[in-house]
Amino acid sequence: MVIEFAMPTYLFAALLVVNILFAVILIFIERKDAQATWAWLLILFFIPLAGFIIYILLGQTLTRRKIFQWEGIKKVGLDHLIEQQKKDVLDANFRFRSNTVDENRDLIYMHLMNNDAILTKENHIDIFTDGEKKFNQLLTDIRNAKTFIHIQYYIFRYDGIGKEIIDALTEKAKEGVRVRLLYDDLGSRSMRKKYLKAFREAGGEVGVFFPSKFTIVNLRLNFRNHRKLVNIDGVCGYVGGFNVGDEYLGKKKKFGYWRDTHLRIEGPALAAIQTRFILDWNQAAKEYHISYHSRYFPDIPPNGKSAMQIVSSGPDSEFEQIKNGYLKMIMDAKKSIIIQTPYFIPDKTLLDALQVAAQTGIEVKIMIPNKPDHMFVYWATTSHIGEMLKVGAKIYIYENGFIHNKVLVVDERVSSVGTANIDQRSFKLNFEVNAFIYDSSIARQLIHDFAEDVKVSTLVTTELYEARGKRVRFKESISRLLSPIL
Repeated sequence: MVIEFAMPTYLFAALLVVNILFAVILIFIERKDAQATWAWLLILFFIPLAGFIIYILLGQTLTRRKIFQWEGIKKVGLDHLIEQQKKDVLDANFRFRSNTVDENRDLIYMHLMNNDAILTKENHIDIFTDGEKKFNQLLTDIRNAKTFIHIQYYIFRYDGIGKEIIDALTEKAKEGVRVRLLYDDLGSRSMRKKYLKAFREAGGEVGVFFPSKFTIVNLRLNFRNHRKLVNIDGVCGYVGGFNVGDEYLGKKKKFGYWRDTHLRIEGPALAAIQTRFILDWNQAAKEYHISYHSRYFPDIPPNGKSAMQIVSSGPDSEFEQIKNGYLKMIMDAKKSIIIQTPYFIPDKTLLDALQVAAQTGIEVKIMIPNKPDHMFVYWATTSHIGEMLKVGAKIYIYENGFIHNKVLVVDERVSSVGTANIDQRSFKLNFEVNAFIYDSSIARQLIHDFAEDVKVSTLVTTELYEARGKRVRFKESISRLLSPIL
């Protein structure tokens, strides 16, 4: 009998040692924030063996080494422009000929200091909220390309719209246009090499971000490139929430109509979009390295009125730059804050800022989906909206399909549109990119779009929220505990 019980005892002891070892790594070596540390400790304690495997796949931090090489920007003069702008922003006597820009000097300076995000003016911005219109315009721009096409998406499916875009890119490559396609290995896991065979044979180049080194397991599973960027000839570019796939055209029954926000940009901001693409491309596709040549930064005359900064963030950064941008906007609000996001899982700093804003009389409106695309994330979202209801915020649930856009508008003057959700994954784990826009006309257009969405949304009252069942409350409680690592 002693022999029979020896093996389970040894196994239990081994698991205990492994748990203690990983607890030490979490607390003393990786130095995660307290919320994430406790969430991982709970997982390791309650499911020791499975928790060990989950931690190997999802829990490791990304060492803050130089993943992206910035040295090349010196060749196109962006470093000198950044340094000059820092001086201009700090000079109280210097005027940007825009009240909205002048009023947001501190936000602009923060992005310059911590993200090298140049401020560009006189951009023209078109806002797309419908997938069919956005992709029709993108295909038109692709077919009109003359020199190069740089296209990057987190999810790129080879379905109806995906195949149409690949075919259009292939035709341009045959014409001699330099075409580069970059996608994320996990987000585009359904993509196969055979789908891109004709594209490659035509001269197209493909980059894959953080590909798996093994057939099934990807040890960088938790760190994904969630950016969506396009630059065509340095003449027009795109940034926003739409990926490439038929569901983004509203063709998937599970989601119904897909509501998102995407920007088409013309003007000097394309230099910043190009820099971001080159950095990502050179990391992912080293055999097809892009040099910082002037042909990729053409001198295009400005034709708009919008000032903006293209701001990126990721687990390689010292600061959570996009989250800090959101936080600064919220702290500076005087009248109104409007948020649209598929996931509302703010950390304590962001939640506190929003609650303080609501309690000081600032109108806070938040819109979320009525259905989940990730179950735990959805229940964590519904848990957090309760915290905002307590302080008088207005919460809307979008009923006309699935809302996926990532929009923040403050006081009808400054706005942010891009790829970053309001959750820990976007702030800490994913590589993201947002446009911070200093233009009251763009802010008003986004507010108008929000008002149109309100017409097909349900206003969540305190009574409605309190009426949810015990099972829902239990799911929310579990998801909220895990929210730091979702």
